[in-house]
Amino acid sequence: MKWTKLILLCLLSLSAVAEDGRVLVELPPMMREHMLHNMRDHLETLRGIVARLGQADYEGAAELAEGRLGMSAMQAHGAAHMAPFMPEGMRQAGTAMHHAASRFAQAARDAEVRGDPATALRALADVMAQCTACHAGYRLQ
Repeated sequence: MKWTKLILLCLLSLSAVAEDGRVLVELPPMMREHMLHNMRDHLETLRGIVARLGQADYEGAAELAEGRLGMSAMQAHGAAHMAPFMPEGMRQAGTAMHHAASRFAQAARDAEVRGDPATALRALADVMAQCTACHAGYRLQ
């Protein structure tokens, strides 16, 4: 009985992989690891931003966003040397995410002044929408 369930689960998993319609992005191994590291850092940064917003630390959230996700973070993440290996849509989503993160940083600073966290949250949703769009359309080998 257990083997039957295991085999069924494996077959369903293989079916899901076969139906993955995302564009495969093939990178040299070191660049693949670099990109995966960057994406894990982006995820940790988003977690830190949400934690700071939960503490009403808008300036801290803004600094974190700009320093690790915003336009000023692109050089630190090696965006220029990674870009030629990415499909155009992936590059556009990445650039849009960096721009959205810089806009979020400003929205978070404005939220602190105005006492309006909803604006900052909407701006953060825009950042995450770029992440979601890229992951929905592309995958690494």
